[in-house]
Amino acid sequence: MGSLWLGAFVGFVVTLILGWMFPGLGHLIGGLVGGFVAGLIAGGMIKGGVAGFLAGVFGGIIIAVLAIIGLVAAGAFTGGILGGLLGGLAGLWVGLIAIILAAFGAIASTIGGLIGGLLTRGRTH
Repeated sequence: MGSLWLGAFVGFVVTLILGWMFPGLGHLIGGLVGGFVAGLIAGGMIKGGVAGFLAGVFGGIIIAVLAIIGLVAAGAFTGGILGGLLGGLAGLWVGLIAIILAAFGAIASTIGGLIGGLLTRGRTH
C-alpha cells in the first residue's frame, strides 16, 4: 500500500519546483506531473486523486504566499516602509489571483493523480 501523505508531499515538491522554474504555464504542467507522481506513490485511483489534489492545493497556496512575500520585500527595498505597505497590498491582489488560478493547478494535479493511481492499480505488494 502506498502512502497518501508521502505522495502528496512529493507531488507538492515537484509542482513547486516546476512552477518556480517555469512561472505561469509551468505551474499547470508541474501540477499534472506532480499529481502523476503523487498518484504513483499513493497507489490506487482514489488515493492517487486525493494525493494529487492535495499536492495541487498546497502548491497553489505556497506560490501565493511567496508572491506576497516577494512583493512586500521588493516594495520595502525600493520604497521603505510605505513601499512595503503598498507592496503588501499589491501582493495581496497577486496572491488572490494566484489562489484563484491554483484551482486549475489543483484540477490538473487531480487528473495526474488519477492517472498515476490507475497505473498502480494492478500492482501487488
